[in-house]
Amino acid sequence: MLNTLPESPAGTGTEQLREQVVAAIKTVYDPEIPVDVFELGLIYEINIYPVNNVFILMTLTSPSCPSAEVIPVEIEQKVKGIEGINEVKVEITFDPPYSQDMMSEAAKLELGFM
Repeated sequence: MLNTLPESPAGTGTEQLREQVVAAIKTVYDPEIPVDVFELGLIYEINIYPVNNVFILMTLTSPSCPSAEVIPVEIEQKVKGIEGINEVKVEITFDPPYSQDMMSEAAKLELGFM
């Protein structure tokens, strides 16, 4: 799903920082699924704004996800740990609702859907 995420408004100067943000997000796993949240397709948007403020729009596998309080906080902490990052805001949405079609091919393969 990396190719479907919109570009950051700040442009190409933030591409390396964006790659670091994605790498940090890929270290966060849903405790019930052995695939990182990025490959699961839970990340809808990553924006890096001037002074390296980061906004992440994400969803969860379901509105009643037992990790709803844990996953966004862990993402925020991992991204804040990147040198040069100023502020991080993680927002959860359920629009559009999550579906297995949002998973990367690697995630589908790992989970036996392919």
